[in-house]
Amino acid sequence: MRDRLNLSLPAELIGRINDIADRKRVTRSAIVEVAVESFLSPDHADMQEAALTRRLDRLSRQVARLERDQRIATETLALFVRFWLTITPPIAPEQQAAAQAKGRERFDGFVETLGKRVQKGRWFADELSDEADSR
Repeated sequence: MRDRLNLSLPAELIGRINDIADRKRVTRSAIVEVAVESFLSPDHADMQEAALTRRLDRLSRQVARLERDQRIATETLALFVRFWLTITPPIAPEQQAAAQAKGRERFDGFVETLGKRVQKGRWFADELSDEADSR
């Protein structure tokens, strides 16, 4: 047995119901009935909670990877700076200009290589992870 229920909905929502009914070739009543049934079903809250839990788990894994990658980047930079400061002798004043020119040349090469790697989607941190995983 079916009973009639009259209700008022925002025009935008009625438009969306009409669009779905036209696309699926079903009545508007059928669309509303399925939506209300889904909302009132006892497992609706459980389904929402499970979906939210999956999303939170995925976000937690992504944050953990970001933290790991940042630690790797920080450690890499710190080791490089320590190494560079340890092995690089001071430059005599008369060699400063030539050293600065060579430094600019090397930096330009570095930036060019970085740009190419970024365009190709190649990341050093991924290479490190791949090497660590293969050990």
